[in-house]
Amino acid sequence: MDIYLPIAGLSVNILVIILLGGAVGMLSGMFGVGGGFLTTPLLIFYGIPPMVAAASASTQVTGASVSGVFAHMKRGGVDFRMGGVLVAGGLLGTLFGALLFRVLEAWGQIDTVINILYVVMLGGIGGVMARESITAVMAKRAGSPVPASKRRHHPLVANLPWRWRFYRSGLYISPLAPLILGFITGIMTMLLGVGGGFIMVPAMLYILGMSANVVVGTSLFQILFVTMGSTMVHSLTTKAVDIVLAVFLLIGSVTGAQIGARLAQRMQPEYLRLFLAAIVLLVAIRMALGLGWRPDEIYTVQLL
Repeated sequence: MDIYLPIAGLSVNILVIILLGGAVGMLSGMFGVGGGFLTTPLLIFYGIPPMVAAASASTQVTGASVSGVFAHMKRGGVDFRMGGVLVAGGLLGTLFGALLFRVLEAWGQIDTVINILYVVMLGGIGGVMARESITAVMAKRAGSPVPASKRRHHPLVANLPWRWRFYRSGLYISPLAPLILGFITGIMTMLLGVGGGFIMVPAMLYILGMSANVVVGTSLFQILFVTMGSTMVHSLTTKAVDIVLAVFLLIGSVTGAQIGARLAQRMQPEYLRLFLAAIVLLVAIRMALGLGWRPDEIYTVQLL
């Protein structure tokens, strides 16, 4: 069954979009990631224009983050003071990202930039995840435990002025560090349609040195408000949010997340991370090839 997407300007199969959202939601449930970093590339592979894919994916991430935030709030897993600073930086980054988005769109390079950023980002993240996962799998097979990383903030963070106490995170650091981190995530959300949790969580652990029991909840808290802001800015400026596309993605992702959570209980975490790393690297390779391949139709006609 096909349906016309008014913003994307093309017809798509409803079942394919729901299954695509379900696949991303399944990964979210299995690996504890938002999945937004895979939604946009998969939509691009299906034929959705990159600009519309990025803008609509952030809408899906917003909806998928709501239930996660409430679940972590109930068990006290959200540092609201840290989250407030991250949100402030994220909203500023969203506004700057909107300006950058409009400039690139005016130059006619926004689709190319989105593809290149995804290749670099997914290639780097997938490579790091694959290295850590292979090390963990080999250590488990050899019977030797993997040394645990110590929780400490980066020396650059320690040297920043105007320290605040973030009691729930167990930190006494400058708010400039999470503000800058939120700013970078806001730009990524605006340009790429991702929540940024796959970068935010490691940065909160290894750069800010936050306590692990509040990292995921605080990250989701920040993602929720920044993706809301990104969606509003996209709607008012680029007008690239296709709400029909976002709704069907969300239907699939909610169902897929439940299935993924059950599958995760039956699989070993080392192999789960290795599987996710393989998926991320395959998507990065496919997007890199897409940048170099000559399309069958060099020119397209779009009615305005």
